[in-house]
Amino acid sequence: MPQTRLSTEWPKGVGRVILPEIDSTNSEAARRAGARGGPVWILALRQTQGRGRRGREWRDPAGNFAATYLSRPDGPPSQVALRSFVAALALHEALVMATARPESFALKWPNDVLLNGGKLAGILLESVGQGAGAGHLAIGIGVNLRTAPPPEEGAMPPVDLMSETGCQVAPEELLDLLAPAYAKWDRQLRTYGFAPVRTAWLARAARLGSVITARTQTEAHTGTYEGIDATGALILRTGSGRIAIPAADVYFA
Repeated sequence: MPQTRLSTEWPKGVGRVILPEIDSTNSEAARRAGARGGPVWILALRQTQGRGRRGREWRDPAGNFAATYLSRPDGPPSQVALRSFVAALALHEALVMATARPESFALKWPNDVLLNGGKLAGILLESVGQGAGAGHLAIGIGVNLRTAPPPEEGAMPPVDLMSETGCQVAPEELLDLLAPAYAKWDRQLRTYGFAPVRTAWLARAARLGSVITARTQTEAHTGTYEGIDATGALILRTGSGRIAIPAADVYFA
């Protein structure tokens, strides 16, 4: 597979919308799903009702990054869902480009970006749209650029980019790095399949080879984190054998 050079040029055919304030960029994406046009990045300079996985609140103080990529990718739902890994790689790349600190960032399954071991960013995939807009995918991305929200009990402590690195990055600047990085990794997925994306993601994975706990809505599994499989499921080596977990919250020991 050929190496693809890094680019900061805005991808052709992709829209760019910047809003001063919105309830949620994913909600705005759902409202726009039926409109004609190609894929679009929607950036909000202030988001008042952000949300994370499983309906959790995503707190978004002013100066942080809140954006959604709205597109209509081809393929079955299982293939479309692999864009979470595409988005994570793209965000990791954009943050490294912004800070020149590759050693500081890592990817936490299934959808977080860590900075110096704390939670810096989260990614949320939602199917949105009705009628002509059905089949659209909204990829919401939140990054603590300037302010970290208060910690939640039992959750990984949040961190922000400015406090941890001293780098001041405006939301618009990060978007200009993220959009071409996403286009590059999405092209890798469409051209070569998930294998190279999986390899690149694992090279940036946090706590690979260590003991972790994965909690689903009904049970918890503790074991050695061996990686992810060809579907993106988490692979754990437990006392009762090797298991694949398609969806869970991960906790480090």
